[in-house]
Amino acid sequence: MNADQFEQFLRAQLPIAWIAGVRLQHYSSDEASTYVVFDALNQNPFGSMFWAVEGMAAEFAGGILLMNKIAQSQHSIASLVIKNEGTFVKKALGKIVFTCQQGQAIEQLLQTAIQSGEAARIVLESRGTDETGDEVARFAFTWSVKRRA
Repeated sequence: MNADQFEQFLRAQLPIAWIAGVRLQHYSSDEASTYVVFDALNQNPFGSMFWAVEGMAAEFAGGILLMNKIAQSQHSIASLVIKNEGTFVKKALGKIVFTCQQGQAIEQLLQTAIQSGEAARIVLESRGTDETGDEVARFAFTWSVKRRA
């Protein structure tokens, strides 16, 4: 997955994330980073980034890893976020980068789900940092995956 493919995906499947400014910074088989830049379209009334915009960028950091690994598995696998937790540490201003480093854990999860045919769960964590490297937010998304019959 590269930045252009990610942008095309957002425009077609989730245009609100594209309009809010969510973009792909880095993708590898083990790690993905998305970012969003604070601006007038994604601000809250308190002078920082709206929490839901941060949440979209955070979800995609792990979600893009999961989506691509499902596609690579060549199995029909359903996925769904069943829980979300967010912790906000500092006002989100400037460029905020969200990173998930759980590619290997996702591969193990999918193998379990494929072999068992049962639903399996994973908590994908995404850490958001600002341009100085300070943490601004942490998100944990619990995903459920199951091989379709």
